[in-house]
Amino acid sequence: MQKRYGVHVIFILTVCFFAFFINNDAVRVNGPEARNLVTAREIAEYRNWTAPTLNGEPRAQKPPLPAWIAALAERVSPDNLVLQRAIAGTMAMIAVIFFYMFAMTLARGKLFGLLSALVLATCFSMVMMGRTIDGYSHAHAFMLGAIFFFFRAAIANRTRWWNFLSAGALLGAAFLSRGLELFYTLFLPFILSFTILYRPRFRHKIWPAALMTLVAIAVGGAWVLLARQSGKNIEPFMVFNTRPWYYYWRFFTESGIWSLFLLTGLFGWCWMRRRVTLKKEYNFSVLWLLLALLLLTLFPGKSTRYLPSVLVPAALVIGHYVTDIFNRARDGQLTPVDKIIFRLNAFLPAALGLGVPVALHVMFYPRLGLFLYLLFSILFLLVSLSIFAGGLKLKPLKMFSGMMVMMILVETFLLSHLAGTFNNPDRNTIRATRHMEHLQHLTFYHPAGEALRVELIYEAGRRVLPLDLGSPPSPDLLPAVLVSSLPADQVLPDAWLERVATRQVGHYDNNPFRGRSPVGLLCHVTLLEQREK
Repeated sequence: MQKRYGVHVIFILTVCFFAFFINNDAVRVNGPEARNLVTAREIAEYRNWTAPTLNGEPRAQKPPLPAWIAALAERVSPDNLVLQRAIAGTMAMIAVIFFYMFAMTLARGKLFGLLSALVLATCFSMVMMGRTIDGYSHAHAFMLGAIFFFFRAAIANRTRWWNFLSAGALLGAAFLSRGLELFYTLFLPFILSFTILYRPRFRHKIWPAALMTLVAIAVGGAWVLLARQSGKNIEPFMVFNTRPWYYYWRFFTESGIWSLFLLTGLFGWCWMRRRVTLKKEYNFSVLWLLLALLLLTLFPGKSTRYLPSVLVPAALVIGHYVTDIFNRARDGQLTPVDKIIFRLNAFLPAALGLGVPVALHVMFYPRLGLFLYLLFSILFLLVSLSIFAGGLKLKPLKMFSGMMVMMILVETFLLSHLAGTFNNPDRNTIRATRHMEHLQHLTFYHPAGEALRVELIYEAGRRVLPLDLGSPPSPDLLPAVLVSSLPADQVLPDAWLERVATRQVGHYDNNPFRGRSPVGLLCHVTLLEQREK
């Protein structure tokens, strides 16, 4: 049994490696990532661990733990995007492992835990979360660890202080990573569904539960102290971009290739709940998913970035459906309806795989060349035919394995080419100023009344401070560098132009993606020097 457990973990880690680490620098840095990377860089450069800043401004209103971890990586290897995203991938991998242990404990079976964990690791939103430096992978790793230890402690016949203590520490770490956000989107619906269906008895576990709460407050309280020290208020735990109540109706698409499986496992509750072996566990998974969606719907602020929390119970629901099909196919108990639904679930991803060669020819053929085009096409055709054969012959293992291989092929061979389709080929960033010797020791400024995109700060590799143009320049200010959306002679007032000589350094387009550059990503960089009298 222990040997099988080790094989399962190795298999999960292998899939996670392809899901989170291969080509993790293919997609350009976005705004949220840039904010975290700039904060980490300033912590490492200025040693302001207890007072994090973003472009010199206090940022203690944000959870500090991801920035601290990124700052440590910045100290080891400065400006290393691959390393920083690998840390996010590592945290996502830890989240999947904790989820595997939880699912295995929930169902008392390793097959269910393995299938559910593999589903979670290959869901679209989970893959993207593990490739993004925004703290969500940290928070999910800590929260899933807390749920696992709390669940073990709650269902145990005897009191397990260590599990409660571990759950408390991980809850505090989750708070330090994303604030109260995952407590609302992940932990609260778990607690509600667990209480409703399992009705745990805590009469003899009140003190360990109290210890868990105190430890969570003690660990998470570090952020509160930092925020008070800097004079900042902790940010609201969810955004307030109000959207209609039906905003999350497409939640199932966040699971990617598992979308139809999720709909089957969820809407098939009416007939599956009477036939699955793990009836209470299946009902618990469905209730957890529905409560998570309900709580997200009730909150006025809505965003797709909250949906990875929904994928956790969704992966359990899919795991129940796939495990049930595995068992029934093995025992020859598949009904005609089972066969139809199973084949539909298999034929859809197989059809998508069969369409890949066409997409490759239309989108990438000139860039790929004949050899790579033929290689990719043959691989996807073989995997698609394997999935199709698995569905046709009612072989769940063949179908499931084929879908795993298809995800690995996409992440290994196509992700960089897909990213290249969206990346801006004409991008000319302010990063070029990092290598200009005459600018190395000068201070960068931007007009105080002009909004500055954080992407520019990240690409410049230094702080770009606000400059008050309402008063004449002081002699000790110059020379300096001005970053502005318009040319310097259109930005500087006459009082400045009379005293300052301007020399154009460059005009930069920092838009990472194709299409017209948004306001703020086009900038002029100008060297300001004392005008000779």
